[in-house]
Amino acid sequence: MSGIALERDGAVAIIRFNRPDKLNALTLAMYEELGAAFAEVRDDDSLAVAILTGSGDRAFCVGADLTESIPALSEGRFDISAWDAAHQKHTTLFKPVIAAINGLCLGGGFEIMLSTDIRISADTAEFGLPESGVGVVPAGGTLTRLTRQIPYVWAMELMLHGDRIPATQALRYGLLNDVVPAPQLLEAALDRAHRLVGKSGTALATIKEAVLRLGDLPQDQAFHSEARYGQKAFTSPDAREGLSAFAERRPPDFPSRHGTKPHSN
Repeated sequence: MSGIALERDGAVAIIRFNRPDKLNALTLAMYEELGAAFAEVRDDDSLAVAILTGSGDRAFCVGADLTESIPALSEGRFDISAWDAAHQKHTTLFKPVIAAINGLCLGGGFEIMLSTDIRISADTAEFGLPESGVGVVPAGGTLTRLTRQIPYVWAMELMLHGDRIPATQALRYGLLNDVVPAPQLLEAALDRAHRLVGKSGTALATIKEAVLRLGDLPQDQAFHSEARYGQKAFTSPDAREGLSAFAERRPPDFPSRHGTKPHSN
């Protein structure tokens, strides 16, 4: 059984951490498989959105397997940058990725969650970065991303103390978009995903790429780059169709979606 599973619901890819008996802890092979799954979503024109979730109801992902992945790093057998694709560092996947967090979200699982764009959590989920308690650090994107996504003091509390927090607190911190009853989690994520399938693929990709690329630029430079991204979108076939549809009071038929498969339900 593959440690990372990918299934399809129309134009939506559902990627699962698929090791429920080990709380979806990541083996070395799973890191590689997850990076490959993200690349498959990026390169497949029939897919518009991805949902990332865990198999079973106990865990989203509890991070790197302490019996394999962490020892491999600590013994210097390879550099942590080997996991960049799984952590979506330097990503070129500009399709939306939704995290559906169905249980424990700890360590590397938390870090991978931070690489997603929309996050929906079961009300039973728990979140934490326990690395400082075992002498390591959350270097799978968190040292860079967390203080950019939530207030500094909350980010530092999570990283320094390493305590777990419930979903309601993660929502208050700004880590999540929504918290839903656990049985409704995947349905809520799929609803979000299929709503996005109805939007312009060009617009969604341009928004995501621009946000990722412009955040570290000086403001004036960012404004110039933003104008180029805007011009690309405004002159696209999707924009022509969207504006025509608006004028004609009909649903748009975006050219960017012609390669996607309809929802199976």
